[in-house]
Amino acid sequence: MTSFHLSPAVAEAFPSTLIALVTAVGLRGREPWPHTSAALEELEQQIAAGVWRPADEADPRIEAWHTAYRSFGTNPRRIRPSVDALGRRFAKKGTLPRINPAVDSYNAVSVRHGLPAGAFDLDQVTGDISVRHADGTESFTPLGEPGTVEHPKPGEIIYADATGVLTRHWNHRDAHRTRVTEDSTHVAFVLETLHAERDGDLLKLAADELLDLLAPHATRTAGYYLTPARPRAAV
Repeated sequence: MTSFHLSPAVAEAFPSTLIALVTAVGLRGREPWPHTSAALEELEQQIAAGVWRPADEADPRIEAWHTAYRSFGTNPRRIRPSVDALGRRFAKKGTLPRINPAVDSYNAVSVRHGLPAGAFDLDQVTGDISVRHADGTESFTPLGEPGTVEHPKPGEIIYADATGVLTRHWNHRDAHRTRVTEDSTHVAFVLETLHAERDGDLLKLAADELLDLLAPHATRTAGYYLTPARPRAAV
């Protein structure tokens, strides 16, 4: 069992943080996922028709992450929060990437609701996972760059396990080691907001939507929440 932990320093700096953890066991990533395909196609049809657009940096949901990034020394217009980067790409190209069904599912939910999302293959995680400030000694290998090693700057917010960094700049980019593939069977998905009082209901709606997409293709699914008041969850 893996425990997720929101560090006291992060909880103090961002007291309205709410993180949804959605887990899937026995995930079957090589079968068709028609509901995920339909969700992607619906979003693409809406953007083509001009009836909907992804949230951009003027939206309070995205602006909050820009402010957070600046607070720990990251320029959010150069290194963008994941949902911001995905939405900009979607608005420009009119299509969402097709990676694999599990990743496509959280991408669809993320861009629809304007909330950052990510995922970890828990079979590749070492020990527990914490959301904390980096001390500068940690190592990170970016997704798709297995030969690259980076070191977060001290004070940068990261997800990390006992081996190294799982995401840099809070939610900008995932690590190669814990990436979710078609063969990942035990996965934790993450959805985040910095304003629980404003967007908590939206986050819970998004988490339920993701659970609905995952459930037909998993043996078991579950949902958990991290807050400054309840900073630990065993998944």
